[in-house]
Amino acid sequence: MIIRPRRLRKNATIRNMVAETAVNPDSLVYPMFVVEGENVKEEIPSMPNQYRFSIDEILKELESCVAVGVKSILLFGIPSYKDEMATSAYDDDGIVQRAVRSIKAKFPDLYVITDVCLCEYMSHGHCGIVKDDGDVDNDPTLELLAKTALSHAEAGADMVAPSDMMDGRVAAIRAKLDENGYQNLPIMAYSAKFASAYYGPFRDAADSAPHFGDRKSYQMDVRNGREALHEVELDLEEGADIVMVKPGLAFLDVLRETAELSNVPVAVYNVSGEYSMVKAAAQQGWINEEAIIRENLIAFKRAGADIIITYHAKEALEKGLV
Repeated sequence: MIIRPRRLRKNATIRNMVAETAVNPDSLVYPMFVVEGENVKEEIPSMPNQYRFSIDEILKELESCVAVGVKSILLFGIPSYKDEMATSAYDDDGIVQRAVRSIKAKFPDLYVITDVCLCEYMSHGHCGIVKDDGDVDNDPTLELLAKTALSHAEAGADMVAPSDMMDGRVAAIRAKLDENGYQNLPIMAYSAKFASAYYGPFRDAADSAPHFGDRKSYQMDVRNGREALHEVELDLEEGADIVMVKPGLAFLDVLRETAELSNVPVAVYNVSGEYSMVKAAAQQGWINEEAIIRENLIAFKRAGADIIITYHAKEALEKGLV
């Protein structure tokens, strides 16, 4: 009987020596929410230990983030006003634009990625211009997305991340950035973004729930893996520098296939619902929270993710879980 694998598992040192998967701390991206006002640090009820920050407070929070090793953030904005053309999304004096300028002034080495979507800025909560019949009008929306991405670049963003799932938006953003001198600014595309029930807490955080209907006409059907890979291929053809699968845990098969397909780095978004389930179970004493966080991060890496966007990032670094 051959028992060599068992021998290799008996000792912690040898287990670590032969471990096949490791999470690089530099690969973690920490999502954060910025709002108008001053002295605002408001905990998100459905996301324990996650907050909406005003610009002055997010700068304070980033001091502790940087101290524990956070290298990259993904910034979401909650504006002071909304309308049917999402004008606050591409306003040079918008919340994200001002936040980026402030963050880069104080933390020039922090890598700032900005979410490019319109749902938080639209009065109806959808990710694009809505026609009279209630459908989202894809093509006119592309110009607004491109204008938003350019305004983020001009504010100092290091990368833009379109999350809207409009067809053709990567090409539109790339063209807009290139013609304005931002040829080297990368695009991380939400390529396989599913119409998932795991987003509930995020919509509380960003005040972005649609006021009517749903997003199933432009986000991916959770039942369709091959279609998701086709969406990835389209974004690659349009020039995406990074492609993403979102959510993570329920779509590890799609993540694995995307990693095998893609010739660019692959990101995964460990979304709000996944985060909140871990926190809720931990508060009940039902799980070992730190072990679960570590295991989930390893699962994303083992499935092929180069980049992991997670609300656990600061905690994972602080507690040495990666």
